[in-house]
Amino acid sequence: MKITDVRARDIRFPTSRERDGSDALNFGDYSATYVTLTTDQGLEGNGLTFTNGRGNELCVAAVQALKRHVIGRSLEGITAEMRGFYRDITGDTQLRWLGPEKGILHMSTGALINAVWDLWAKREGKPVWKLLVDLSPEQIVSCIDFSYITDVLSPEQALAILKKRLADKDSREAEMRRKGYPAYTTSTAWLGYPDEKVRRLCREALAQGWNAFKMKVGRNLEDNLRRAELMRKEIGQTRLLMMDANKCWDVDEAIRQIKALARFDPWWIEEPTSPDDVLGHAAIAKAVAPIGVATGEMCQNRVIFKQLLQAKAIKFLQLDSCRIGGVNEALAILLMAEKFGVAVCPHAGGVGLCEYVQHLSIFDYVAVSASLKDRVCEYVDHLHQHFIDPCVIREARYVAPTAPGYSISMKPESLNKYEFPASVAWQT
Repeated sequence: MKITDVRARDIRFPTSRERDGSDALNFGDYSATYVTLTTDQGLEGNGLTFTNGRGNELCVAAVQALKRHVIGRSLEGITAEMRGFYRDITGDTQLRWLGPEKGILHMSTGALINAVWDLWAKREGKPVWKLLVDLSPEQIVSCIDFSYITDVLSPEQALAILKKRLADKDSREAEMRRKGYPAYTTSTAWLGYPDEKVRRLCREALAQGWNAFKMKVGRNLEDNLRRAELMRKEIGQTRLLMMDANKCWDVDEAIRQIKALARFDPWWIEEPTSPDDVLGHAAIAKAVAPIGVATGEMCQNRVIFKQLLQAKAIKFLQLDSCRIGGVNEALAILLMAEKFGVAVCPHAGGVGLCEYVQHLSIFDYVAVSASLKDRVCEYVDHLHQHFIDPCVIREARYVAPTAPGYSISMKPESLNKYEFPASVAWQT
């Protein structure tokens, strides 16, 4: 099967109109650079990277710059040497100057690589999580670029972790098919929502069975305290409450705010400062314990995650499926987290992130961590109706996907309606 073309489309949803997704620093239109791989046998692979509106066209242009590494190659040739394929894209001798392995270029790399995994899974007739679970430990390790991380995780150590989990892997897979993966909701408390809307959404979520909630916090401490009190009154004292600052504080301010908010018993504080400040996260983690520090949404590659783990800067690792270099790099990060004994609680929401990360979380449990302790996967109730095989939540758990692929293929009518700037959604 030969890949004959790569198409990239600029898809944007006007979420800013209802202030969906609003936080301390972000207020925009949930968007996706949507990639389609066409083949000479009619099968298509899809991938996307998530953005927040303006600038999405830059990711589209980056995909155009990268597609030369994909067009004309056979799927069989790529999947036989996934590590080499990853290095071909990330190691482009001219494009590396724009990275390497970070920012717009790396996000677009992830969209292309995830499209290949979607194509591979569709050809095998399996969802991506099942494709991964069925690969041997040796095959998994062969997909990973260990560059820059061998000081904490060698191929031999990764292989040992995976082999250790083989004995009872089937029982964990059966559990995921039967019960699904535990989730928490962020949909009730965006920063731009008025108090009455937060109250209403909390009550609706409780009626649906949710027991873990995340709220956004911002620069104004008094406002944060008021909203946290509102959340606690609505969800009660026994349910999990997480807080997300979306990197809006300096280190000292983060410590001041978190200590003031501690009376509301937050389970974690997410992105308390710059995502690149490893030592800042470590200082915050030490100062606010036992409240956990969580980050990863904006971590640009496996090297930053390595340093966060080395510095004991995080209690929760929030893997993002679009910020990094696709499934290949996600595998490296999952294995490093297991090596350090840190729980992986993926970041989701946006466009397609929930569809993506359910696969990674299920694979992590079945084949890597073998644990659900302190693990929940984020869920945001936006835009799932635009996907052919959307994620499904039942009793506050992700239902294990059964359709072949990465659950990321979007409906043609949605693509046509929301393509920027010429579609009807944007002409009005």
